[in-house]
Amino acid sequence: MLVVLGYLMVLTFMVLIMTKRLSPMLALIMVPTIFGLFAGAGLGIGDMVIEAIGDLAPTAALLMFAIMYFGLMIDVGLFDPLVRLILRATGNDPAKVVLGTALLAGAVSLDGDGSTTFIVTTAAMLPIYLKLGMSPVVLTCVAGLANGTLNIVPWGGPTVRAAAALGVQPSEIFVPLVPSLIAGLVLVFVFSWLMGLRERRRLGTLELGGSTLAAAASAMSPLSQELASASRGGGPGRPGVGVSMFTSPTVALGVRGGRADGSRADGPGERAVDNPGSGAGSGSDGSANGSLGGGVTMADTMLDPDRPTLRPRMIWFNLVLTVAVMVLLVADLFPLAYVFMVGTAVALLVNFPRVKEQSAEIVAHAPSIVGVVSMVFAAGVLIGVLNGTGMVDAMAQWLVDVIPTSMGPYLAVITGVLSLPLTFFMSNDAFYFGILPVLAQSGAAFGIDPVEMARASVVGQPVHLQSPLVPAILLLVSLANVNLGDHHKKVLWRAAIVSLVMLAVAIVVGVIPWG
Repeated sequence: MLVVLGYLMVLTFMVLIMTKRLSPMLALIMVPTIFGLFAGAGLGIGDMVIEAIGDLAPTAALLMFAIMYFGLMIDVGLFDPLVRLILRATGNDPAKVVLGTALLAGAVSLDGDGSTTFIVTTAAMLPIYLKLGMSPVVLTCVAGLANGTLNIVPWGGPTVRAAAALGVQPSEIFVPLVPSLIAGLVLVFVFSWLMGLRERRRLGTLELGGSTLAAAASAMSPLSQELASASRGGGPGRPGVGVSMFTSPTVALGVRGGRADGSRADGPGERAVDNPGSGAGSGSDGSANGSLGGGVTMADTMLDPDRPTLRPRMIWFNLVLTVAVMVLLVADLFPLAYVFMVGTAVALLVNFPRVKEQSAEIVAHAPSIVGVVSMVFAAGVLIGVLNGTGMVDAMAQWLVDVIPTSMGPYLAVITGVLSLPLTFFMSNDAFYFGILPVLAQSGAAFGIDPVEMARASVVGQPVHLQSPLVPAILLLVSLANVNLGDHHKKVLWRAAIVSLVMLAVAIVVGVIPWG
């Protein structure tokens, strides 16, 4: 019964968010509550949820202060040179922009932290996507794929967990999988280029010089124009501060789920372009302050060169501070949440010494913080019910039991395939410390080394990173103002292909045994 309820609960949750019957936060709360009561949780369901929320509290604190810190860095202009560089490199070609997104996300993913990757990638790329009229869902898909593929690095969580669970070295798992990692990254770039070509065909060739805007760029919605206006301080943004890029457009404008003119948008994560505008936010003569290559302005990308929050004289201090924060994150000398707390406090104190300015900056980023933190705590309901009712253990044991003895020699390959759905439906801790040791023990009877089982267990990470149980992916879709269901529709099948290709390459090169 627990097995049926467990899989049915996850399936119901996925259907509801992908069909947009419920928002992800509501689905994360309501669906597990109903199924938990059916599973016999009774009055104990509250304790199950609170225990899970307690475990998630450090993650929520990390995301809260990480959003605030990088939001501050965007407001003061730290990332403006990076956006200029990307625009010069990609021009106005959507295909190159998407490929650049993959390269940036892949590079930042090397630090092993998904939250940092998504914050930096969104900070640099989302303004460009909005400027060119591109779909933010493409951004989340590409960033999620790149980060998930690189999540097998030896200093990342999954590889360390697998090594600890089976008593092997992380390097023994990772190094032989380098060919698989390369193949996976190549496929990510191929997917990115293809999605970029599709965006190019949808939008047409953009010519942003002079007074011309071709194709969909000439149909920029009033929402985008108001964002540019707000960032200059002349619209509905916060007085004297401008609109933070981490405040989702609809929240910043006070129009939840609709266009700036009050009509409803096509759907979360989709462009609202039914009412064509006349331009890109710059003057009709094509002249604008802060002009970038081809007439694109920083104001048009919500990085207005005239915004009051800019601190050009502090750029080197802010750069050193950010590098120091990144080094401390990788060194793991202090809890990650504490690092961002101190970094945020120092950034606020130095860049905004007046109490009124500090308060304005904190309030400016509150909508994004509330959205992300509420999703993390809502995920605690799902995690608490899965663990507290014993659904996770029952689901895992059922999968182990249904594997026929005749399939024993193929257990490593089976483990690799199972890692796709299992790490999506449950936490990495549950999979690597609960299921992997059982599978490895069974594999040992057929001559399969534990390290080979460990290698197979990590190839499902591109799929795992898209799970609603992963706080970082909730952060990504929240920052990009994308519906989680829209993200899953675009990313899940691509992530599954990447994982299976990585598994196939590992089999071909002989680091995962086939029979």
